[in-house]
Amino acid sequence: MISAFTNTWKIPELRDRILFTLALIVIIRLGVHITLPGVDGTVIKAWLDDQTKNPLTGGGISALLTVFSGGGLQQAGIFALGIMPYISASIMVQLMTAVVPKLSRLAREDGGRQKITQYTRYITIGIALVQGFFVAKSLTNPGNIPYMNGIEKFGNLVPDPSIMWMALTVITIVAGTVLLLWIADQITEKGIGNGTSIIITVNIISALPGALIQAWKFFIPSQGEVNAFNAMWMVVMIALLLVVIAATIAITQAQRRIAVQYAKRVVGRKQFGGQTQYLPLKVNYAGVMPIIFASAVLSLPPLMLQWIPGVAGQPWAVKLYGQLSDGGVWFYILGGIGIFLFSYFWVAMMFQPSQIAEDLKRNGGYIPGVRPGKPTADFLDFTMTRLTFAGAFFMVGIFVLPVLVGSLVGLPPGSLVLQFFGGTSLLIMVGVVLDVMRQVETQLLQKHYDGFLRKGKLKGRYDRLSQTSGAASRSAILYLWIIIAILIVVGITAAVYRGY
Repeated sequence: MISAFTNTWKIPELRDRILFTLALIVIIRLGVHITLPGVDGTVIKAWLDDQTKNPLTGGGISALLTVFSGGGLQQAGIFALGIMPYISASIMVQLMTAVVPKLSRLAREDGGRQKITQYTRYITIGIALVQGFFVAKSLTNPGNIPYMNGIEKFGNLVPDPSIMWMALTVITIVAGTVLLLWIADQITEKGIGNGTSIIITVNIISALPGALIQAWKFFIPSQGEVNAFNAMWMVVMIALLLVVIAATIAITQAQRRIAVQYAKRVVGRKQFGGQTQYLPLKVNYAGVMPIIFASAVLSLPPLMLQWIPGVAGQPWAVKLYGQLSDGGVWFYILGGIGIFLFSYFWVAMMFQPSQIAEDLKRNGGYIPGVRPGKPTADFLDFTMTRLTFAGAFFMVGIFVLPVLVGSLVGLPPGSLVLQFFGGTSLLIMVGVVLDVMRQVETQLLQKHYDGFLRKGKLKGRYDRLSQTSGAASRSAILYLWIIIAILIVVGITAAVYRGY
């Protein structure tokens, strides 16, 4: 595996793709920390410094928002919404494609996917306008912002909340979202990995240093006598994290291979068919979508409790807010039920056994022991139902695992440390890392190098062989890194000048 990482720099195209991706990642992280116009950045800095003193903060709604915005909302940056509007639009369009017959037919036509992608972009801009307005409105009254709790104590966040400021802020937030979409497209075409997934993963990893610092402060405090028992628990948590990551990789890669036999047929002087192929059915077919959907739905009631006039501050509203936003009992009960049900719903919408059976019959393929046509569709539906049960059960376990680990070691459910023991963050990181490794291994094998695994293979590593778009030009990569170097030098100079 170490030699595989070394060989990546021996292939010019692969090296250019990696450098181009890293440059755009740096730009993404810089955009998160550029404060919106008219917002007092000193207030945000004072509030963030106070937050770092408490090792038990950062969970609840803040944890979910960090996944998609990378701290952009807490920083009030130009990338405040992150990729959230596009994720919401993609889910809406995918569900509508499965339900609306016209969109379903369009998806199967030549060029139909491009039109659906265009519709998704338009919906993304509409969602970004609405969400940007609510973000700008909430900045004028930061006391009711769940993810910036207590910031009103450090000063006035927006000194001049005029109509012009509101319009400029909304336009800036929408422009930041559109820029992120363009960057995601560039990463997909000229970089390595899927651009949208890379952005989400980078936002998740950005919270890792803070989580490590909080874990260290909790288990090994700077004041008082160090408890050897707490230090042992930290080692146990690190070992448990490795086990959870290994189990997540195993379930993500797991699949049921259905043998498909093709009848022999002669076309001209050539004979086709007669061999056995396999139809892979993934155990976790829905991927991370059920957890994203359930978390998004559960995040709406607490936000509405804060926005509806006359409701915030009521005793019943405070109790309900605590149950649904801070990892209460009902948060995990409703979340687990939602994940389990949505897993079956997603598979029912996206997996079409009748269409697969028809395609097999048309191409002369059949499953040994199963008659073609409707019996094949029933067999695939029954098999996928059982696999979905196992995948849904696993995802529910991943969803509730952080609170179980927290109760074991004494951390509250809302702690930032527990984000990396399950839930959306872990599944997205594992999936994106595996996808990047598949693409890199494909490039290595094309150039006659060994992949990451000399024996066996990463499932699906040949999926990207049809990718024809080249890497970015070396001059563009050089200019990008020169600009980044200048920005870093200017930032360091400003920090030294201000005495940070």
